[in-house]
Amino acid sequence: MTVQQKYHNLQGILKSLGKVVIAYSGGVDSTFLLKAAVDTLGAENVLACIGAGASLPQSQYARAIELAKNMGVEIKTITPDELTDKAYSINKADRCFHCKSHLLKTLTIIAKKKKVDYILCGNNFDDLDDFRPGSRAVKKFGVKCPLCDAELTKADIRQLSRELNLPTADIPASPCLASRISYGLEITAQRLKQVEQAEEFLRGLGFVEFRVRHHNELARIEVGKEDIEKISAEPMRTKVVEKLKSLGFKFVALDLAGFRSGSLNDVLTKEEKQKSL
Repeated sequence: MTVQQKYHNLQGILKSLGKVVIAYSGGVDSTFLLKAAVDTLGAENVLACIGAGASLPQSQYARAIELAKNMGVEIKTITPDELTDKAYSINKADRCFHCKSHLLKTLTIIAKKKKVDYILCGNNFDDLDDFRPGSRAVKKFGVKCPLCDAELTKADIRQLSRELNLPTADIPASPCLASRISYGLEITAQRLKQVEQAEEFLRGLGFVEFRVRHHNELARIEVGKEDIEKISAEPMRTKVVEKLKSLGFKFVALDLAGFRSGSLNDVLTKEEKQKSL
């Protein structure tokens, strides 16, 4: 099946839903889904809802708001309360399930008030093969995943996003800030802010795809293998160390294995992963 055929199937799925509420983050997938829904259903039949909690970088929030306004769609900002939930903040392998549950519970209430039957999220076809505890919450609340149903992969979505002139087409994937905090280390607003500020600093230095992993007193930096020499050479090395220490980290380490999406999951056993799904 071609990418265009998949997109046609997506349009058919969306048409069958009528009015929808979309869980929107401003990332590659949810932005594409929002654009497809607006183009297919009309902006008046779409409500974008964004969770502006501590785990969403402010720069991403601002970009998301601007994108939605440019599409002419109504956007509603909600403030999730997951940090008050110990099941979330203790940061076990099922953290994403609890976070997503808080968001989707709120969206369910909003959808009922708006008399909208369907809530959509941006899970894509590749997510079926990934470790994503949040998908359990999606099933629990009966949320639709039209990108997945249309078998659209991340590569397909980037291609179609380019054709639709979406500025998110080629941005790196950016999971929530909580995904940078090592399992077992309590998630707090302060730790999330440390990660956000550290990553904003690296982005300002010209790095594109990277992570700052929070291991309590230690910040572990992952950059692309092609950038390892750049970040470890002077004066860059000293700049990075001084900045991250000013944010409260006592130690700053560079991961020589380079950037890997979801590297914190490496410490989980198969049993822990199975239990969380």
